[in-house]
Amino acid sequence: MTTDIGIRFEVRGAAGIVTLDRPRALNALDHPMARAMLAQLDAWSGDNRVAHVVLRSAHDRAFCVGGDVRAMATLGRAGRKEEARDYWRDEYRLDYLIARYPKPFVSLVDGLCFGGGFGMSGHGRYRVAGENLGFAMPEVAIGLFPDVGGTFMLPRLPGWSGTWLAMTGARIGMPDAMALGLYTHHIPTVRWPELVEVLAAGEAMDGTLSRFAVAPPPPALQALYSHIDRIFAGGSVEAILIALEKVGEGEGPVAEFARAQRDTLRRASPTSVHIAFQQMQRGPGTDLAGCFKLEFRLVTHLLDQHDFYEGVRALLIDKDQKPVWRPSRLEDVDPAAIAAMFDAPLPDDLLLA
Repeated sequence: MTTDIGIRFEVRGAAGIVTLDRPRALNALDHPMARAMLAQLDAWSGDNRVAHVVLRSAHDRAFCVGGDVRAMATLGRAGRKEEARDYWRDEYRLDYLIARYPKPFVSLVDGLCFGGGFGMSGHGRYRVAGENLGFAMPEVAIGLFPDVGGTFMLPRLPGWSGTWLAMTGARIGMPDAMALGLYTHHIPTVRWPELVEVLAAGEAMDGTLSRFAVAPPPPALQALYSHIDRIFAGGSVEAILIALEKVGEGEGPVAEFARAQRDTLRRASPTSVHIAFQQMQRGPGTDLAGCFKLEFRLVTHLLDQHDFYEGVRALLIDKDQKPVWRPSRLEDVDPAAIAAMFDAPLPDDLLLA
Protein backbone atom coordinates (compact mmCIF):
# COMPACT_ATOMS: atom_id res chain seq x y z
CA MET A 1 0.00 0.00 0.00
CA THR A 2 1.22 3.51 -0.85
CA THR A 3 0.15 6.67 0.95
CA ASP A 4 0.77 10.32 0.23
CA ILE A 5 1.36 11.25 3.87
CA GLY A 6 5.10 10.65 4.10
CA ILE A 7 5.05 6.93 4.86
CA ARG A 8 4.65 3.82 2.68
CA PHE A 9 3.75 0.23 3.50
CA GLU A 10 4.50 -2.86 1.46
CA VAL A 11 4.39 -6.61 1.93
CA ARG A 12 7.26 -8.13 -0.01
CA GLY A 13 7.37 -11.86 0.44
CA ALA A 14 7.69 -12.55 4.16
CA ALA A 15 8.61 -8.95 5.04
CA GLY A 16 6.33 -6.08 5.98
CA ILE A 17 8.27 -2.98 4.95
CA VAL A 18 7.64 0.50 6.37
CA THR A 19 9.37 3.30 4.45
CA LEU A 20 9.56 6.84 5.82
CA ASP A 21 9.35 9.21 2.86
CA ARG A 22 8.90 12.83 3.87
CA PRO A 23 12.18 14.24 2.54
CA ARG A 24 11.51 17.99 2.86
CA ALA A 25 10.91 17.52 6.60
CA LEU A 26 13.71 14.95 6.98
CA ASN A 27 11.02 12.38 7.79
CA ALA A 28 9.78 14.24 10.87
CA LEU A 29 6.95 12.11 12.24
CA ASP A 30 3.62 13.91 12.08
CA HIS A 31 0.28 12.72 13.40
CA PRO A 32 -1.09 11.14 10.19
CA MET A 33 2.16 9.18 9.80
CA ALA A 34 2.03 7.93 13.39
CA ARG A 35 -1.63 6.91 13.08
CA ALA A 36 -1.05 5.14 9.78
CA MET A 37 1.91 3.21 11.17
CA LEU A 38 0.00 2.21 14.29
CA ALA A 39 -2.84 0.84 12.19
CA GLN A 40 -0.54 -1.00 9.78
CA LEU A 41 1.56 -2.61 12.51
CA ASP A 42 -1.61 -3.71 14.27
CA ALA A 43 -2.81 -5.32 11.04
CA TRP A 44 0.51 -7.02 10.31
CA SER A 45 0.73 -8.47 13.81
CA GLY A 46 -2.12 -10.81 12.87
CA ASP A 47 -1.16 -11.32 9.21
CA ASN A 48 0.34 -14.76 8.64
CA ARG A 49 2.05 -13.59 5.45
CA VAL A 50 4.28 -11.24 7.43
CA ALA A 51 7.08 -13.01 9.30
CA HIS A 52 8.98 -9.87 10.26
CA VAL A 53 8.91 -6.08 9.82
CA VAL A 54 11.54 -3.72 8.40
CA LEU A 55 11.48 0.04 9.12
CA ARG A 56 13.65 2.21 6.88
CA SER A 57 14.01 5.65 5.27
CA ALA A 58 13.71 6.35 1.55
CA HIS A 59 16.52 8.90 1.77
CA ASP A 60 20.19 8.93 2.76
CA ARG A 61 20.26 12.22 4.67
CA ALA A 62 17.96 11.25 7.53
CA PHE A 63 16.19 8.32 9.07
CA CYS A 64 13.92 10.66 11.08
CA VAL A 65 14.78 13.92 12.81
CA GLY A 66 12.05 13.49 15.43
CA GLY A 67 8.43 14.28 16.01
CA ASP A 68 6.77 17.19 14.26
CA VAL A 69 7.19 19.56 17.21
CA ARG A 70 6.68 22.63 15.06
CA ALA A 71 3.14 21.47 14.34
CA MET A 72 2.59 20.75 18.04
CA ALA A 73 3.73 24.25 18.99
CA THR A 74 1.37 25.73 16.39
CA LEU A 75 -1.54 23.76 17.85
CA GLY A 76 -0.66 24.79 21.39
CA ARG A 77 -0.42 28.46 20.51
CA ALA A 78 -3.80 28.28 18.80
CA GLY A 79 -5.44 26.93 21.93
CA ARG A 80 -5.68 23.41 20.50
CA LYS A 81 -3.60 21.75 23.18
CA GLU A 82 -5.75 18.63 23.29
CA GLU A 83 -4.89 17.94 19.66
CA ALA A 84 -1.20 18.27 20.49
CA ARG A 85 -1.63 15.92 23.43
CA ASP A 86 -3.40 13.45 21.13
CA TYR A 87 -0.32 13.44 18.91
CA TRP A 88 2.00 12.60 21.79
CA ARG A 89 -0.44 9.99 23.05
CA ASP A 90 -0.39 8.24 19.67
CA GLU A 91 3.37 8.64 19.22
CA TYR A 92 4.03 6.99 22.59
CA ARG A 93 1.51 4.24 21.80
CA LEU A 94 3.38 3.57 18.56
CA ASP A 95 6.75 3.39 20.30
CA TYR A 96 5.34 1.08 22.96
CA LEU A 97 3.79 -1.19 20.32
CA ILE A 98 7.16 -1.48 18.58
CA ALA A 99 8.83 -2.33 21.90
CA ARG A 100 6.38 -5.18 22.44
CA TYR A 101 5.89 -6.21 18.83
CA PRO A 102 5.15 -9.94 18.55
CA LYS A 103 7.22 -10.41 15.38
CA PRO A 104 10.90 -9.65 14.73
CA PHE A 105 11.20 -5.92 14.04
CA VAL A 106 14.32 -4.27 12.59
CA SER A 107 15.06 -0.61 11.90
CA LEU A 108 17.66 0.31 9.29
CA VAL A 109 19.01 3.63 10.53
CA ASP A 110 21.43 5.89 8.69
CA GLY A 111 21.80 9.64 8.49
CA LEU A 112 20.18 11.80 11.16
CA CYS A 113 18.21 10.03 13.88
CA PHE A 114 16.94 12.40 16.55
CA GLY A 115 14.29 12.18 19.24
CA GLY A 116 11.16 10.62 17.82
CA GLY A 117 13.24 8.83 15.19
CA PHE A 118 14.84 6.86 17.97
CA GLY A 119 11.45 6.42 19.59
CA MET A 120 10.36 4.43 16.54
CA SER A 121 13.60 2.50 16.17
CA GLY A 122 15.29 2.36 19.54
CA HIS A 123 12.78 0.14 21.35
CA GLY A 124 12.66 -2.51 18.64
CA ARG A 125 14.32 -5.88 19.00
CA TYR A 126 16.88 -5.24 16.24
CA ARG A 127 18.51 -1.89 15.46
CA VAL A 128 20.90 -1.65 12.52
CA ALA A 129 23.22 1.35 12.24
CA GLY A 130 24.67 2.58 8.96
CA GLU A 131 28.06 4.21 8.66
CA ASN A 132 26.69 7.77 8.43
CA LEU A 133 24.42 7.60 11.47
CA GLY A 134 24.14 10.75 13.56
CA PHE A 135 22.28 10.08 16.83
CA ALA A 136 21.03 12.70 19.29
CA MET A 137 18.24 13.40 21.73
CA PRO A 138 18.43 17.21 21.37
CA GLU A 139 15.11 18.23 22.89
CA VAL A 140 16.54 20.39 25.71
CA ALA A 141 17.56 22.92 23.04
CA ILE A 142 13.91 23.58 22.11
CA GLY A 143 12.37 23.60 25.58
CA LEU A 144 11.31 19.95 25.57
CA PHE A 145 13.05 16.90 27.05
CA PRO A 146 14.29 13.52 25.75
CA ASP A 147 10.95 11.75 25.59
CA VAL A 148 9.73 8.82 23.40
CA GLY A 149 10.95 6.48 26.13
CA GLY A 150 14.22 8.29 26.75
CA THR A 151 13.39 8.15 30.46
CA PHE A 152 13.69 4.37 30.19
CA MET A 153 16.43 3.93 27.61
CA LEU A 154 19.03 6.60 28.36
CA PRO A 155 19.75 5.86 32.05
CA ARG A 156 20.26 2.20 31.11
CA LEU A 157 23.23 3.02 28.85
CA PRO A 158 26.73 2.29 30.20
CA GLY A 159 27.92 4.48 33.04
CA TRP A 160 26.53 8.00 32.97
CA SER A 161 26.62 8.38 29.20
CA GLY A 162 22.82 8.54 29.02
CA THR A 163 22.70 11.43 31.50
CA TRP A 164 25.23 13.29 29.38
CA LEU A 165 23.25 12.67 26.19
CA ALA A 166 19.96 13.66 27.84
CA MET A 167 21.13 16.87 29.49
CA THR A 168 23.25 18.20 26.61
CA GLY A 169 21.56 16.78 23.51
CA ALA A 170 25.01 15.78 22.25
CA ARG A 171 25.25 14.20 18.80
CA ILE A 172 27.31 11.04 18.37
CA GLY A 173 28.26 8.98 15.35
CA MET A 174 27.79 5.33 14.55
CA PRO A 175 30.90 3.95 16.33
CA ASP A 176 29.94 5.54 19.65
CA ALA A 177 26.27 4.68 19.24
CA MET A 178 27.29 1.05 18.73
CA ALA A 179 29.70 1.12 21.67
CA LEU A 180 26.96 2.44 23.97
CA GLY A 181 24.51 -0.26 22.88
CA LEU A 182 22.03 2.04 21.17
CA TYR A 183 22.15 -0.24 18.12
CA THR A 184 22.49 -4.00 17.86
CA HIS A 185 24.28 -4.40 14.50
CA HIS A 186 26.41 -2.37 12.12
CA ILE A 187 25.75 -3.27 8.50
CA PRO A 188 27.18 -1.09 5.70
CA THR A 189 24.36 0.63 3.83
CA VAL A 190 25.52 -0.71 0.47
CA ARG A 191 24.29 -4.12 1.66
CA TRP A 192 20.87 -3.01 2.87
CA PRO A 193 19.02 -3.73 -0.41
CA GLU A 194 20.37 -7.30 -0.34
CA LEU A 195 19.47 -7.60 3.35
CA VAL A 196 15.87 -6.60 2.66
CA GLU A 197 15.60 -9.12 -0.18
CA VAL A 198 16.94 -11.93 2.00
CA LEU A 199 14.40 -11.07 4.70
CA ALA A 200 11.65 -10.90 2.08
CA ALA A 201 12.69 -14.40 0.98
CA GLY A 202 11.82 -15.60 4.45
CA GLU A 203 15.20 -16.15 6.09
CA ALA A 204 15.18 -15.75 9.87
CA MET A 205 16.03 -12.23 10.98
CA ASP A 206 18.42 -13.04 13.81
CA GLY A 207 20.79 -15.18 11.77
CA THR A 208 20.53 -12.92 8.73
CA LEU A 209 21.53 -9.80 10.65
CA SER A 210 24.43 -11.63 12.28
CA ARG A 211 25.64 -12.81 8.87
CA PHE A 212 25.53 -9.32 7.36
CA ALA A 213 26.97 -7.46 10.35
CA VAL A 214 30.55 -6.19 10.51
CA ALA A 215 32.57 -4.81 13.40
CA PRO A 216 32.25 -1.03 13.77
CA PRO A 217 35.30 1.24 14.03
CA PRO A 218 36.53 2.14 17.53
CA PRO A 219 34.36 4.79 19.22
CA ALA A 220 35.62 8.31 18.69
CA LEU A 221 34.83 9.32 22.29
CA GLN A 222 36.36 6.30 24.00
CA ALA A 223 38.94 8.39 25.85
CA LEU A 224 36.19 10.63 27.28
CA TYR A 225 33.83 7.97 28.66
CA SER A 226 35.48 7.74 32.08
CA HIS A 227 35.45 11.54 32.39
CA ILE A 228 31.78 11.70 31.37
CA ASP A 229 31.03 9.15 34.08
CA ARG A 230 32.83 11.15 36.78
CA ILE A 231 31.25 14.47 35.80
CA PHE A 232 27.67 13.38 35.16
CA ALA A 233 27.43 11.14 38.21
CA GLY A 234 26.75 14.27 40.25
CA GLY A 235 23.66 14.16 42.44
CA SER A 236 22.18 17.43 41.18
CA VAL A 237 22.33 19.77 38.21
CA GLU A 238 24.38 22.10 40.36
CA ALA A 239 26.90 19.35 41.17
CA ILE A 240 27.31 18.53 37.48
CA LEU A 241 27.88 22.20 36.65
CA ILE A 242 30.50 22.47 39.40
CA ALA A 243 32.27 19.39 38.06
CA LEU A 244 32.25 20.78 34.53
CA GLU A 245 33.67 24.09 35.76
CA LYS A 246 36.41 22.33 37.71
CA VAL A 247 37.47 20.02 34.89
CA GLY A 248 37.20 22.89 32.42
CA GLU A 249 39.84 24.88 34.32
CA GLY A 250 42.52 22.54 33.03
CA GLU A 251 44.12 22.17 29.62
CA GLY A 252 43.85 19.58 26.91
CA PRO A 253 41.01 17.68 25.23
CA VAL A 254 39.16 16.73 28.43
CA ALA A 255 39.08 20.33 29.68
CA GLU A 256 37.98 21.52 26.26
CA PHE A 257 35.21 18.92 26.26
CA ALA A 258 34.06 20.00 29.74
CA ARG A 259 33.89 23.65 28.74
CA ALA A 260 31.84 22.75 25.65
CA GLN A 261 29.36 20.74 27.75
CA ARG A 262 29.05 23.57 30.26
CA ASP A 263 28.34 26.06 27.48
CA THR A 264 25.78 23.71 25.95
CA LEU A 265 23.94 23.36 29.26
CA ARG A 266 23.91 27.15 29.65
CA ARG A 267 22.33 27.61 26.19
CA ALA A 268 19.59 25.02 26.66
CA SER A 269 16.28 25.62 28.40
CA PRO A 270 17.06 25.59 32.13
CA THR A 271 13.71 23.94 32.85
CA SER A 272 14.39 21.26 30.26
CA VAL A 273 17.85 20.50 31.62
CA HIS A 274 16.39 19.99 35.09
CA ILE A 275 13.65 17.76 33.67
CA ALA A 276 16.24 15.68 31.80
CA PHE A 277 18.29 15.27 34.98
CA GLN A 278 15.28 14.03 36.95
CA GLN A 279 14.33 11.68 34.12
CA MET A 280 17.71 10.02 34.46
CA GLN A 281 17.24 9.71 38.22
CA ARG A 282 13.78 8.18 37.98
CA GLY A 283 14.11 6.03 34.88
CA PRO A 284 16.07 3.11 36.33
CA GLY A 285 13.26 2.33 38.78
CA THR A 286 10.43 2.61 36.25
CA ASP A 287 9.27 0.23 33.52
CA LEU A 288 8.77 1.40 29.94
CA ALA A 289 5.01 1.94 30.27
CA GLY A 290 5.58 3.94 33.45
CA CYS A 291 8.20 6.07 31.71
CA PHE A 292 5.79 6.91 28.91
CA LYS A 293 3.19 7.87 31.53
CA LEU A 294 5.65 10.27 33.15
CA GLU A 295 6.61 11.74 29.78
CA PHE A 296 2.97 12.33 28.89
CA ARG A 297 2.54 14.24 32.14
CA LEU A 298 5.56 16.35 31.28
CA VAL A 299 4.46 17.29 27.76
CA THR A 300 1.04 18.19 29.16
CA HIS A 301 2.66 20.61 31.60
CA LEU A 302 5.04 22.07 29.03
CA LEU A 303 2.16 22.91 26.70
CA ASP A 304 1.06 25.35 29.42
CA GLN A 305 4.50 26.91 29.82
CA HIS A 306 6.71 29.33 27.92
CA ASP A 307 9.90 27.51 26.97
CA PHE A 308 8.60 24.97 24.44
CA TYR A 309 7.01 27.66 22.28
CA GLU A 310 10.04 29.92 22.61
CA GLY A 311 12.48 27.15 21.75
CA VAL A 312 10.55 26.14 18.63
CA ARG A 313 10.35 29.79 17.59
CA ALA A 314 14.05 30.47 18.06
CA LEU A 315 15.45 27.27 16.57
CA LEU A 316 12.87 26.10 14.03
CA ILE A 317 10.74 29.08 12.92
CA ASP A 318 12.62 32.39 13.15
CA LYS A 319 15.93 30.49 13.44
CA ASP A 320 17.60 33.38 15.26
CA GLN A 321 19.13 30.87 17.71
CA LYS A 322 18.39 33.31 20.54
CA PRO A 323 15.71 31.81 22.77
CA VAL A 324 14.70 33.80 25.84
CA TRP A 325 14.02 31.20 28.51
CA ARG A 326 11.86 31.59 31.63
CA PRO A 327 13.52 31.22 34.04
CA SER A 328 16.71 32.20 32.25
CA ARG A 329 19.29 30.47 34.47
CA LEU A 330 19.76 26.92 35.65
CA GLU A 331 20.22 28.25 39.18
CA ASP A 332 16.73 29.78 39.14
CA VAL A 333 14.86 26.52 38.52
CA ASP A 334 13.25 24.94 41.58
CA PRO A 335 13.89 21.16 41.51
CA ALA A 336 10.81 20.62 43.69
CA ALA A 337 8.63 22.28 41.04
CA ILE A 338 10.13 19.97 38.43
CA ALA A 339 9.45 16.95 40.64
CA ALA A 340 5.82 18.00 40.94
CA MET A 341 5.45 17.83 37.16
CA PHE A 342 6.44 14.16 37.32
CA ASP A 343 4.43 13.26 40.40
CA ALA A 344 1.00 14.88 39.96
CA PRO A 345 -1.37 12.44 38.18
CA LEU A 346 -3.40 13.71 35.25
CA PRO A 347 -7.13 13.06 34.96
CA ASP A 348 -6.26 11.24 31.73
CA ASP A 349 -2.85 9.74 32.48
CA LEU A 350 -1.44 7.68 29.62
CA LEU A 351 -1.96 4.03 30.55
CA LEU A 352 -0.29 1.45 28.32
CA ALA A 353 -1.17 -2.21 28.84
